[in-house]
Amino acid sequence: MGTPPFAATSLARLLGSDHHVAAVVTRPDRPRGRGLALQSSDVKRLALEHSIEVLEPRSPKDRAFLERLCELAPDLVVVVAYGRILPPAVLATPRLGCINAHASLLPKLRGAAPIERAILEGHDVTGVTIMRMDEGMDTGDMITSERVPIGRETDAGSLRATLAGVAADLLVRAVDAIAAGHATYTPQDDAQATYAPPLDASEAKIDWSWPARDVDLRVRAFTPRPGAFTFAQNARLKVLAGRALAEPAAARPGTVIGTRGESLLIACGRGVYAADDVQPEGRRPMSGAAWARGSAGAIKHPLGADD
Repeated sequence: MGTPPFAATSLARLLGSDHHVAAVVTRPDRPRGRGLALQSSDVKRLALEHSIEVLEPRSPKDRAFLERLCELAPDLVVVVAYGRILPPAVLATPRLGCINAHASLLPKLRGAAPIERAILEGHDVTGVTIMRMDEGMDTGDMITSERVPIGRETDAGSLRATLAGVAADLLVRAVDAIAAGHATYTPQDDAQATYAPPLDASEAKIDWSWPARDVDLRVRAFTPRPGAFTFAQNARLKVLAGRALAEPAAARPGTVIGTRGESLLIACGRGVYAADDVQPEGRRPMSGAAWARGSAGAIKHPLGADD
């Protein structure tokens, strides 16, 4: 059970294992792009390439879906970024239960956005945990986990790609252990739990009164989607990549204080942020310095005002 590319990586690895994938469950096709044409999930496309039955219930509580799941009589259900909370009827169907690959070191960062929240909160390590699912939100007993460092230049996109591969490897090992009957299950320490709620688009807005390091965390956490942003004379400007500089900025936060190489230097509440790559509204990405060269009028006032 899964939907995005992160889940497709695990499905591909399971398809190459000794285990039989009886069916795939994914979210229904959704309208996307400028033409809003219906597009299938990455998991669905991969399943169809391997002639695997695909189930697309609008809700995992749908009666027809539950009946078909019972007919399939799976030994195990493997869940990776499915995007729906499973009801007790689904959790109870497989003989060996349901397991999930969660992109954090549980019980830390339970919830919908552990990858972005790990960066946003300044963690230097995260990971993947394989757990046996229960009715709680990422509260089940842990089977195995693996730590993954977060580098100073790691953004959400690159971290997601790394964790997808780790999750796929761990899942196959966990399924092997369950099939052999020697998997171990460790309860989580609820007292150590933290949470990673869904992202809100408003969180992507940069506040230049923050320290430069916090601006850097915001940019990396929201790259590639939805993209951290600021405003320059009412026009939205996405900041795609950059870095915090540990040097003073004797200017009002948001003031463009110059360029260095192809980077745009912006004063923060503490320190300077060097915006390497930006994307003006309705235009293609470009270097920060290139944007500055063509936007002299837009940077006479501090960035950030949206009125």
